[in-house]
Amino acid sequence: MILNIILSLFSGISFIFYGVASFRSRRMKAEFERWGYSNHRFTIGSFQILGGLGLLLGLFFPILLLISSLALMLMMLVAILVRIRINDEFQKIIPAIFYSITNGIILYLTIKINF
Repeated sequence: MILNIILSLFSGISFIFYGVASFRSRRMKAEFERWGYSNHRFTIGSFQILGGLGLLLGLFFPILLLISSLALMLMMLVAILVRIRINDEFQKIIPAIFYSITNGIILYLTIKINF
């Protein structure tokens, strides 16, 4: 249970920061252009913020934790595929792999503990 709380806090806060950076950061704007998703930057950033908030609120509402961790895991799996499609170096794919696995663990532990 402690591991699930720690991972949820870490991932939730991370996604909120990534989402905000999607709106404000020049570097993130350039990354979205490089990925071919500049038109979707605000939508993806919004989903990152919502997912991060969902992980944090999910500590009190397990169904929200389940939905948010599943959505963020899927989002990161798509991010891995996008980075493979554009031939990114492996080191640039590692964060998406890490967050996909992290949210997969949160999902698994949430199901195991609450359902």
